[in-house]
Amino acid sequence: MGMFRRVSVGVVGLLLVAGCKKTADNSMNYKSAIDGWYSAHPSCLWSTRQQFPTQVAASNDDQNAPFAALVDQGLLVRSTSEKKIIIVSKQEINYDLSDKGRSAWTADANQPGYGNFCYGHRKVESITSSTPNNGEPGATSTVNYQWSFSGAPSWTQSAEVQNAFPRVKRDLAGNGTASATLTDTQNGWQVTTPPPSPGGGAAGTSAADGQIVH
Repeated sequence: MGMFRRVSVGVVGLLLVAGCKKTADNSMNYKSAIDGWYSAHPSCLWSTRQQFPTQVAASNDDQNAPFAALVDQGLLVRSTSEKKIIIVSKQEINYDLSDKGRSAWTADANQPGYGNFCYGHRKVESITSSTPNNGEPGATSTVNYQWSFSGAPSWTQSAEVQNAFPRVKRDLAGNGTASATLTDTQNGWQVTTPPPSPGGGAAGTSAADGQIVH
């Protein structure tokens, strides 16, 4: 009887270990891995880092519109200047970060003067499907999911900002779909083929940040 109880306890223990395996093929681990990637790669206004102060020709309405939307939200300040080219004067609009803008600005540690306005990040709402794998380290799975959005500051609600930066409008609408490829490593699921870029990315973040889930 004692031997039977010891064997039973051992079997239960093995089952518990297997059930808690950190590389287990389940939606919760997939969600944690992708959410970790999104946390390290927030959505930002521009796909490349920007530099301020910057100047734009007053006659260039297309280039001025996005900056003007940020001026309206108090993130940038605007002034005008004249630039003479030989005998022709050209009016320019100067844009720079306001005090409010500096507090919302994500500076690039490697490029002084450059950075981006980041405004929150996507997160996995539900896993809709995934390709099967053998559950062993090195296996991969393509995971399809629905995402929502969190962490957006109040200035992103502006119609002018959303019109000037359509990505903001799409992000805040949520209910998007995407896919990512994950690899089953000894340390947990890792995002190896990232989701489509949510736009920009925090200045100075590493592509490896937030990829491992234990």
